[in-house]
Amino acid sequence: MNTQLPATMCGTYLTGHGGPDKLEWRTDIPVPKPGAGEVLVRVLAAGVNNTDINTREGWYSRDVTGATGETQDGVEVGGWSGALRFPLIQGGDLCGEVVLNGPGSAAHAPGTRVICPINQPRPTADNPVGFEALGSEFNGAFAEYCVVREADLYDVTDAPLSDVELAAIPCAYGTAAGLLHRAGVAEGQEVLITGATGGVGLAAVELAAQMGAHVSGIGSAAKHNSVLRIGAARMFDRDDPLPEDLFHAVIDLVGGARWPDLIDALRPGGQYAVAGAIGGPMVEADLRRIYLRDITLHGCTYQPPEVFARLVEMVRSGKLRPTIAATYPLHQINRAQAEFQAKAQAGKMVLLPPASQEVTP
Repeated sequence: MNTQLPATMCGTYLTGHGGPDKLEWRTDIPVPKPGAGEVLVRVLAAGVNNTDINTREGWYSRDVTGATGETQDGVEVGGWSGALRFPLIQGGDLCGEVVLNGPGSAAHAPGTRVICPINQPRPTADNPVGFEALGSEFNGAFAEYCVVREADLYDVTDAPLSDVELAAIPCAYGTAAGLLHRAGVAEGQEVLITGATGGVGLAAVELAAQMGAHVSGIGSAAKHNSVLRIGAARMFDRDDPLPEDLFHAVIDLVGGARWPDLIDALRPGGQYAVAGAIGGPMVEADLRRIYLRDITLHGCTYQPPEVFARLVEMVRSGKLRPTIAATYPLHQINRAQAEFQAKAQAGKMVLLPPASQEVTP
């Protein structure tokens, strides 16, 4: 394989916390060089996620109490693990091709198609929270090339999915698999999934249904059929009353004002797992409804390596088929994020770098 690389590349810089004006398209970004234990990857496709928008807006700051999608002013410490270094190349959902191994890296030969988890638990003195996320603590996939730790990469060369479909796997399916794992979801259980029409929600529905769970979802009525088609047995509109004391597990991506209803929907001994709060991070709780009914709460940010490895095996065996809503050229990231936030379509939106020509409106 030809490893003659250009000196510069196209990509999008995040220049600070704020609105879409903080995203700057550049054609003169230096192509990064892999260090020891690292690999240079050519980006084939990159998924659009809530976390990219939340990071841009500084929503992860403890000073922010509103729902996602609201641009914040004056945020300084707004990343997953605190303050970020700008300019930053975001993009945590990567499907790429290995082009160059750094010193001591040889597990994946050039030409190997790869994906990787969006984040890993790596506490350091500078990062006591302990999470290192692609596109947050280090540059990600919203450019033509990015550098990734070799140990984080998984070979999906032979997976029967397109590059676009593979770019929809790491964040959505990885997060969903981690949530279901932590909640102990098993065959025959009743499972309720909020935000079921979004990327993570759809992935959680598909995975839980394949596990043999009886899946109910919550989402806008216009998108119910999209969720029913991939395995949900029942759908609730966002404001529908929920049954009480029914579900073994609640997989929550929304939070917000309806949080007490989710706790009440769990049967005694139930499991609540959360990895998102698009409806708002501040909730009211009646602690009696939690401790008297022996409810377990799980905060889920990353999945153990064995969980992601099992997910990759499902991908390689053709058991998963992500729902793709649309693709966009990478330089149209503002349009892609605006349409993502409008939530008019079910499924993932994916960005394509200049070398990838095929896009859908």
